[in-house]
Parts: sequence; C-alpha cells; structure tokens
Amino acid sequence: MDSLRLSQSLPSWLSLTQFRPAYKRLILPISLIALVASGVTREVTVNTLSDAFWAVSSYVAFTLAIYHYVSGFINKENRIANLYRTSRDHQVFFAALLGALPGCGGAIIVTTQFVSGRVGFGAIVAVLTSTMGDAAFLLLASKPDVGLAIVALGVFVGALSGWIVNAIHSDDFLRPEVSALAERFGCGKHETSGIEQKAINLQGAFWKWLLVPATVIAALGSFQVDINQLLQLPEMTIEWIGAVLIIVSMLLWSLTKEIKDYESTVAEDTKQVSSHPIQKAAQDTNFVTAWVILAFMAFELITFFGHIDLATTFSGWGVWMPLMGLAVGLLPGCGPQILVTSLYISGAAPLSAQLANAISNDGDALFPAIALAPKAALVATIYSAIPAFIVGYGYYFLFEI
Repeated sequence: MDSLRLSQSLPSWLSLTQFRPAYKRLILPISLIALVASGVTREVTVNTLSDAFWAVSSYVAFTLAIYHYVSGFINKENRIANLYRTSRDHQVFFAALLGALPGCGGAIIVTTQFVSGRVGFGAIVAVLTSTMGDAAFLLLASKPDVGLAIVALGVFVGALSGWIVNAIHSDDFLRPEVSALAERFGCGKHETSGIEQKAINLQGAFWKWLLVPATVIAALGSFQVDINQLLQLPEMTIEWIGAVLIIVSMLLWSLTKEIKDYESTVAEDTKQVSSHPIQKAAQDTNFVTAWVILAFMAFELITFFGHIDLATTFSGWGVWMPLMGLAVGLLPGCGPQILVTSLYISGAAPLSAQLANAISNDGDALFPAIALAPKAALVATIYSAIPAFIVGYGYYFLFEI
C-alpha cells in the first residue's frame, strides 16, 4: 500500500516503473561483448562463440527451417490427431508420436484434447514422456544418429507408459471440469510492441540471408576443412565472423520479448501461425542458441579460470548423473533441458544423463498442461519420471560402469 500511495503522489512524468530495467535479455549480448573486449577472455570467448554459431546454430537453423516447411504442408490436427480418437490404444500410440515432434505443438494438441474429453489420461502421460521440446532440435542437429535413436526410444517408452497407465486409470482420471480448450495457451498468440516486432522481423531477415552460406560453412567445418585456408583469409577470420554474427543474433533476440516471469525466461517465444517458416525457424534458433551459449560459455570459463575439467569432474559424480538429468527434466520449459543437452554434446554429461533428461522432460508443453489441467500435469510428470529413472540407470549400469 505504501508503494501505491508513493506512486500516486509522484508527478505524472515520474513513476516507479520507469526505473525498472527493460529487456533483461540484453544482459547476455552485453556480457558477451564485454568478454570479447577483455584481452584476458577474448580468445576463449571468440573460439567458443564461433563454435556455437557454426557447429550448433547453423545446423539448428537448417533443421528448423526444414521442419517448419514440412509442417506447413501437414495439418497435424486433421491428419494425425483425428486417428488417435478411434481407441484407447491408438490414442496412446499417436500421442507418443505427436510428442516426439520437436517443439510444443504436438503436446499442446494432446493436452487440449484431454481437457475437452476427446482423449484419455494415458495419452497425456504418453505425450509428456515422449516429448523433448526444443532440446530435440539441438540434439538432432549436433548428433543426428543419437538424436534419432533417442526420439525413437521416447516414442517406445511413451507409448508403453501410456498403455500401462490406461490399465491402471480410467480415461477421465484427473480431467478438469472445464469444456473450453483455452486456446490462448497455444503457440502463436502474443501481443508485441513496435520494437519487439521490428526485432522479430530483423531476426527473420538475418537467418533468411545467412541460412544457406552458414550451413555450407558449417558442413565444410564438420569435414575438417580449414575455411580460412580454403578462402585464403587471414587466420581467425571465420572465427571472428562467427562470434560477431552470434552476438548480433543475440542482440536481436534480446529485443523480441521481455522477461516477466519464469515461463517467459525458459520457454520459447510465441510465434504467429501465419509467419513464414524461416521466421519461425529464426525465432526458435535464437532461443536455442541463447541457452547453448550459456552452457558453452559457463563450461569454457569455468575451465579457463578454475583450471577445472568439467568432464572429469562430472565423471566423478558417476551414479548421480542420471538422477541429475532426471531432476532437471522435471523443471518446466525448454531452457534447462537445452543446458543438459549442451553438456552432453560438449562431453561433460554422459549419455545416461541425457537419456534420463530426454524422457523426464516435458519442455514448454508443461506450461499449457499446468494451465489447463494442473493435477493431471503434476501426476503425469511424476509418472514420466519413473521410466526416465529406469532407462537412465539401466543404460548407466549396462554401459557406463
């Protein structure tokens, strides 16, 4: 009440809100610029950012562009979602397939249809168990063979979990007593300011022109081709280009959305359904890239300043690593899951931790699930942790000790 009286007593041109920092995401690109400007951290920062751009962001953008182009030709609501209404077993299987689709779309379809009474509780468990959210894009782009295997494993474990739940619970178990689908929680509805919309448009233009050349350079780098030597460029040129480009992309990303709460921090940006596939790919790519940078820079700076080999350090945790991956997976949002996947890609986390995280994590799908059916979301998340524990520790004891 005191703050309210104070704000009311202030002149019209002066208010408390004007002192609140806007676009807190700017902390990331500003920190990166400071690290590049410092002579102490310049080399490690440029090399890390270059690797993040050419070896991760470029492949993620390419993978996402293909995904959004293909999804534009496939109406999931009509072609797939309708199939799982024919029987309880079909519901579970197709829910697991929808969950395996990277991103939030498939899981949101199943969640809203559970609320409306069209699918049962087993379908919710199946979709939340099989989904990886945006972490799937990162894994498929960086390690496609492992990514495809984990996606397939997610479908199998998700379907099996859903069928077991169907044998225990009725379809109406924990269904909320509401009939509306609450479409406001789906992707694509978000009021943007003028600055945010301009940044979103520039983000799309950025990747529209860079997608092909960046993918070509990334592919050449994957085959151990020295790009600087191939193009007769001075040493470290391509590394500096990658570092500059990724900082520019983070500057654009930082202005596309304000951080207001936990969800707006860890969840992907909302996208207009009518947006161009490249525009959607750009928004998702920069979100994934931001969390990859956090993981990569933390890894490299801890190693650089502390002279600590995190891969060796985490290997000492041994039996606790799958549990760590599982625990992070219980957190809503894609951001924490991307951190775990980044640690796996960099070699700091074992595959058992990645497997436990992939099965336990629900990505951004947990937010609409909590909003529409909180009790069902909580119990389904707990149920998804059980197969995550079994698979993570099963792989650990079979192959990692």
